[in-house]
Amino acid sequence: MVRAERWRPRRHVPVQRIPGVSALTRAAVRRLEDERLEPDAVARALSRCERELRRPGRYLGAPEVWQPGLEFEDARDTLQEALHHLPHGARRDLGRLVLRVDAEFERRTLPDPGAVPLWTAGRWWWWRIREL
Repeated sequence: MVRAERWRPRRHVPVQRIPGVSALTRAAVRRLEDERLEPDAVARALSRCERELRRPGRYLGAPEVWQPGLEFEDARDTLQEALHHLPHGARRDLGRLVLRVDAEFERRTLPDPGAVPLWTAGRWWWWRIREL
């Protein structure tokens, strides 16, 4: 590949850090955000999931007001897209954090026996029930 054609991050753009991942993973995420997502999409999605899971109580309650695009499930969709498009090493590194989020979400929600998972295409987090 010609050096001038290589991807380079935009300069002077503040980037939200993702704690717990390597510098190579952060670089891969930044490139993915430049090419497919929006700036800081992965860090914001991970932060949104973790913030939701810090809420007190044994079970996660349903949000008082449903805000499309700002819910745990939407943030988890963003993380899934990132995992799908990241290179193997970065996918494994970020995947460790996502596995922790998934385990806690699964522990604090219940399976929905009436779910029809046709439109969710394997996104199990949409098939969970929160306490009302």
